[in-house]
Amino acid sequence: MTTDHALPTSGLDVLVRGRGPALLLAHGAGGGIEGNFGLVLDDLAQDHTLVGPHYPGAGGSAVAIEPLDLDDLADRLVAAAVAADQDTFAVLGESLGSAVAVRIATRHPDRVRALVLTAGFPAADPVLALAAQLIKSLASAGQWEDVARFALLSCMSPVDLADLEPAALDDPVAHTLTAMPPGMLDHFDLVSRVDVRADLAKVSAPTLVVAPTGDRLVLPESSYRLAAGIPGAQLIELPGAAHILSPADRATWLRHVREFLAALPATSA
Repeated sequence: MTTDHALPTSGLDVLVRGRGPALLLAHGAGGGIEGNFGLVLDDLAQDHTLVGPHYPGAGGSAVAIEPLDLDDLADRLVAAAVAADQDTFAVLGESLGSAVAVRIATRHPDRVRALVLTAGFPAADPVLALAAQLIKSLASAGQWEDVARFALLSCMSPVDLADLEPAALDDPVAHTLTAMPPGMLDHFDLVSRVDVRADLAKVSAPTLVVAPTGDRLVLPESSYRLAAGIPGAQLIELPGAAHILSPADRATWLRHVREFLAALPATSA
């Protein structure tokens, strides 16, 4: 197999689970494989090999010593899949991971069977750009509890937030704070710099774009731009869904994703 770019050593903490056609998982900024995909890992692993690398500073991956580079991150994710004996794969990207997935598809087109892009963006829209700057400013000042409060406000749906009593907010804030990885500042620095708009027309893999219409961190219009820019991309909406999908929305997501994956040409033995 030939690819456009040589692969580095991955050097990332990688979850590998299951058996069958490979799915390479690209998580979002300030998240991880369990945080983004935990609700569907067991289901997908029944008939797919899941390869879930953690970005620098997430999971067990070492914190980066220099600013993250999108090309390097894309190549390291591919290297993780190849190291797991998976030469071809579909890429499931969430939020920042959608941009990573698009870059993977244009740098390594022979390896990518399909893309699933959820709550994604080709470049930070105004809301996301402001959010990334605020997170970076708060984190640089050591105000991590405020970062957690902002993340909770941005990623939960208004319906779920309305069900919480103000006095009950401390627990979800504490949980959010605990779940934030050491590399969160680096991840959101990359969010503020990502731009794959020129890549979209070059994507040749079948693509499914999933737009949570209630997303208040990445506007659904960003997903619409992904779908409009990628030739032949399919678009589905998750009405009212927030940036972090609820169990019910994730179940709907899983149904659509399974239908999309089932329609792909079979992999060679």
